Amino acid sequence: MASPSQSLSQERLSAEEVEKFEQDGYLIFRNLCPESLRQEMLAATKEGLAQVVEPVEYEADVEYPGSPASRQVIGGETVRRLKQAHSRGMSFTDLVNHPAIVNRLTPLLGDDYVMPLAHHNCIMTKQPQFSSDTLWHQDIRFWSFERKELISVWVALGEENRENGCLKVIPGTHRMEFGPERLDERIFLRPDVPENQALIETGVLAELHPGDVLFFHCRTFHAATRNFTDQPKFSAVFTFRPADNPPVPGSRSAALPELIIHTPR
Repeated sequence: MASPSQSLSQERLSAEEVEKFEQDGYLIFRNLCPESLRQEMLAATKEGLAQVVEPVEYEADVEYPGSPASRQVIGGETVRRLKQAHSRGMSFTDLVNHPAIVNRLTPLLGDDYVMPLAHHNCIMTKQPQFSSDTLWHQDIRFWSFERKELISVWVALGEENRENGCLKVIPGTHRMEFGPERLDERIFLRPDVPENQALIETGVLAELHPGDVLFFHCRTFHAATRNFTDQPKFSAVFTFRPADNPPVPGSRSAALPELIIHTPR
């Protein structure tokens, strides 16, 4: 008899789950990440932060609400992202190739889909005191692919809730079109536009427990507050594309190699 962990690994998306993703633009899977991998990724994360292993992104770099004004002020060297997670330990590579992930992405992306190393492929951190607010946005806003069809996989390495800045998502926004008048100069959703206000009110919290995994479409609007607790929050994030949706040549999306995820036949 298969163990619960083996059963989770072998499961594929049901027709209802595929329909729900197509309708809402996101899915949450509880306790999907194997505990051993979560622990290994968490240890690699803490080591990367303790030693500030490059490449990293600092909170001061993004200039979001709550960010330190520069790297020179108090809190200015607070790390926001550890980039290139795929190169930070085999646990991250094992995760993206794990049957629990592959068997759920295959029905959405097709066989032998691809993981770009140029986008996400990182560990998101929210540190106490010096974290920032990320406003409503679509990940595709600065990406360049033939089609706006990619899926991000967000793995909770610890608790993610309202207090420490878990993601919020607006269901169905991956199927909507947004004119430039509804977006600001940084391509965030403008909260002062009445049409946007009504949409933002439909947003839902994607609260996660350690090992839970959120799948969301690259056009699904999402946001997050800063961390109001005294403990850091860590999440591993990777993005995947169908094999027939390559990056635009010469773009930032094509600047790094990609990892082909071979899927079972």
